[in-house]
Amino acid sequence: MIEGTRKTLVRSGDLPPVGVIEVIELDADGELIARPTKLERASNEQHRIRLVPSKRRGGTTPGVGDRVLAHIDPLPEADEAGCTFQARAIKILPRDQTRLLGIYRPLADGSGIVDPVDRRQLKEWQVRRGDDGGAKPGELVRFELSKRHRYGVAQARILERLGDPSAHGAQSLIAIEMHGLRDRFPDNAMLEAEACKAADLAGREDLRDLPLITIDPAGARDHDDAVWACPDDDAANKDGWIVIVAIADVAHYVTAGSALDREAQTRGNSTYFPDRVLPMLPEALSSGLCSLVDGEDRAVLAVRMVFDRSGAKRSHRFFRGLMRSSATLTYQQAQATIDLPKQSDMPAALQTVIASLFGAYRALVKARQKRQPLDLDLPERKITLDEDGRVESVNVPPRLDAHRLVEEFMIQANVAAAESLESKSIPLIYRIHDSPSAEKLLALNNFLKTIDLKIPRSGQVRPHHFNQVLDQAAKRDLSMVVSDVVLRSQAQAEYNPVNCGHFGLNLQRYAHFTSPIRRYADLIVHRALIRAFGLGAGGLSNNEIDRLESIAGAISQAERRAMAAERETVERLIADFLSDRVGAQFDAVVSGAVRSGLFVRLAETGADGFVPASTIGHEFFLHDETHHALYGEASGREFALGDRVKVRLVEAIPSAGALRFEMLSEGVKRKRKARPARSGARSGGRRRHTRRR
Repeated sequence: MIEGTRKTLVRSGDLPPVGVIEVIELDADGELIARPTKLERASNEQHRIRLVPSKRRGGTTPGVGDRVLAHIDPLPEADEAGCTFQARAIKILPRDQTRLLGIYRPLADGSGIVDPVDRRQLKEWQVRRGDDGGAKPGELVRFELSKRHRYGVAQARILERLGDPSAHGAQSLIAIEMHGLRDRFPDNAMLEAEACKAADLAGREDLRDLPLITIDPAGARDHDDAVWACPDDDAANKDGWIVIVAIADVAHYVTAGSALDREAQTRGNSTYFPDRVLPMLPEALSSGLCSLVDGEDRAVLAVRMVFDRSGAKRSHRFFRGLMRSSATLTYQQAQATIDLPKQSDMPAALQTVIASLFGAYRALVKARQKRQPLDLDLPERKITLDEDGRVESVNVPPRLDAHRLVEEFMIQANVAAAESLESKSIPLIYRIHDSPSAEKLLALNNFLKTIDLKIPRSGQVRPHHFNQVLDQAAKRDLSMVVSDVVLRSQAQAEYNPVNCGHFGLNLQRYAHFTSPIRRYADLIVHRALIRAFGLGAGGLSNNEIDRLESIAGAISQAERRAMAAERETVERLIADFLSDRVGAQFDAVVSGAVRSGLFVRLAETGADGFVPASTIGHEFFLHDETHHALYGEASGREFALGDRVKVRLVEAIPSAGALRFEMLSEGVKRKRKARPARSGARSGGRRRHTRRR
């Protein structure tokens, strides 16, 4: 029997040579298994498709949950995973095409409207009568778009009711659903985690008498790294330091090809929301056997590093050990102990440990200052929720030396891991951060010229060139605006088995080693180290080495999804927090300018919102791309990146995390050497009135 469309013919039960498939799981070897997203034929056969790596180096790398346009070929016979077809990815389709979420509003005639929760897509979708899935007014729903006719308008059909969008936890639930994150572990993975037993001393060095401690944020859900330091008693290394960084030995419990491993690779990382966490590993491991809690024996993979008085590393050694944490401290406790030792209630022995840690850190600071990594000290908002899951407060905690201490120790351990694996010729997944592109550097320099700053245009640009600009900006109270623009000029960090160095840290080789509880890349590095130094079971397999490129690509994408979900959840929570303050005035800073208006950031909460051009002034406003500004055609008054302004909140849409403001400030009259050509530069893309409404 032959079936098909106007363009293709296929045998009944077969798949077309090019089609859309959905990645559903990893097999025991970590390879991707997919299925057709829709069988447009009469056959009810559930095809399984093996997705093989792209022939192009650096080609498309999908992950579980992705929809992929792919070349599809039949296999001579079903393989061991029951696959009857194989496919090569052509293109990963955007996830927002597969998981559309919105708020349902019924209409009097029995039809309805869906308002999407993606603020980039704030438009209405019509729901035909009978396609509402039983949804109630105001419910959060998942829907799909469909057309009755080829050229008809797409309409929404509700697939699933997800409940009250204002309920406790709904904001993170929206992000989980939109980005296809996994909030439940498969039964087989849970069974494996619960069957794990604590490691003993066999094949390990005994560190239980060493006063290793953990230093983490208050309320940390897991503790996967511990630190210790002491002065080096080697006469050849006067005033030098010995530092040990011990990391939970996740590879002891999560073995390659196991159900736990497949699920961890699929997740790629833990995802942290203000109201919940989606861990990479089940709680039996992430908060249990792999969490370095006080007084409990824990298996670790550790590195012992020796530094001289200037912070230069003299040597390092990796080994497996068994430790028992002496204390679980917050950053604030560690900082207070070193700042006010006489007022501290810490035991004397613990104060000595902390003093040694800070002594080693001060030596490492010297090496860091000599290395000059990119010094973008961007504030990070901390959201506190009340008992009902609503925002109680938003603040930016001070960045302490205790934060920098742990960060620098982890960086040194990560560098040591990459160096060791290279020395043993063991393939690994690097954490890479490429240098800025020529196009981004040109755009950055064009902006810096407008405030009489610049970075070198010829020769190799290094992080210290950006630091010089940041220092000059800070002296002129332009730190925030220049930091934002410099950040936008940077490439995106990613995981890759091919090393190009880490531009931001100014390091030639760098690999994530220190958080295998929450990052799959670190688990791969642990396995590579176990293989490199013959440290027992759990080493990197040949099969994993063959798949490093696809693993790196998949976990890089998983990281971006998690970051987007975390950011969007914060935006929704803050929009909900501000929703009862519509009409209130706020101090803000202009954080961006486009033809249709201005982006602003509130000084009080750090919330981001949009000011449409129609609320700005009583004249035509034109977009100056070079200056990142809108300026009045007649008056020349402008609103530019970094300007402090007063705005009024007009609308808050918590489900979309969207805030709309109107401008109250009049703008600033500035002298400019040149203005952009008017063609195509007006706000909105064409000449129109933007009078205040």
